[in-house]
Amino acid sequence: MTKINISAITLAISLVYSVNAMAQNMSKTEYKSITQTIKSEYKTAKHNCNVYADNAKDICVVDAKGKKNVAQAELDASYRPSKQARYDAIVIKAKADYAVAIERCDDKAGNIKDVCVKEAKAALISAKSDAKAQLTSAEANTTANEKSADAQMKAKKIGSEARQDAAADKRDADYAVEKTRCDALAGNAKDMCSSDAKMHYGK
Repeated sequence: MTKINISAITLAISLVYSVNAMAQNMSKTEYKSITQTIKSEYKTAKHNCNVYADNAKDICVVDAKGKKNVAQAELDASYRPSKQARYDAIVIKAKADYAVAIERCDDKAGNIKDVCVKEAKAALISAKSDAKAQLTSAEANTTANEKSADAQMKAKKIGSEARQDAAADKRDADYAVEKTRCDALAGNAKDMCSSDAKMHYGK
């Protein structure tokens, strides 16, 4: 693959990474525009592979396709962020690396080629396992955070109810005090005092 070709693919991928920070604000038009850029750069990269022959050309084509798939997956994960989208992007990257590695193994023979293929498969399994672990961990953390949030909401509710109960108890105590004061009075004065106290303390 030529230097210009590599730069073109790198540009497409860098464009994808640049939208991560504004994922929530990316418009559909921007998404389509970057998608088109990725496709265009891929066509250029694939065309530039024609300068090679045999397996070198195969490696070039597979590499270009893999980078295109990775760039698109990263863009999708940015446009519609989710743990699953991030997982998919990581797996697609692992598969792209695996495809290139397998093509490179074709340049070898015998046991060396067998080892090369096994290493490529091992790397794929490792990457996919790590991605799965990250997804599972992220989901577990989300569940824990949700439970924590529920606990916090429950705690806030309990605290609010406790404050309301405390306020009610204070009103009852203050009313009892005022009522006692009213008891020192007689006649209309006492009635008025009691009425005012009830109104004031919501009795």
